[in-house]
Amino acid sequence: MNVEAAAVQADRTQSASEFARTHACVVVLKGRGTVVAAPDGRAEINTTGNAGMGTGGSGDVLTGIVGGLLAQGLDAFDAARLGVYLHGVAGDLAAEKQGARAMLARDILGAMGAAWRVLEAV
Repeated sequence: MNVEAAAVQADRTQSASEFARTHACVVVLKGRGTVVAAPDGRAEINTTGNAGMGTGGSGDVLTGIVGGLLAQGLDAFDAARLGVYLHGVAGDLAAEKQGARAMLARDILGAMGAAWRVLEAV
């Protein structure tokens, strides 16, 4: 699948959904309004997170969160969407504390405990 970045960005949900369906996988398309898409056509747009998360290592933190959720028995789609949500909440909490411009990936990781508490309070 050779697609220009501009075409992907023009319809992020459609692009992620098509890739997930074609390749029978769960897709996380990071960026503003991170898209999580499943091969069965389900797709969700995450509303948590901020521009400060565009820092080196942030995706590695997300991968670790999703991997941990998979190891706990969640299916791939649920692990991805919960991981993306928690990652974004942690990023928002870190931005409140550090300021978005000064954030590092370790700040997101450091806010994970508080992100879980936010989720559990809902």
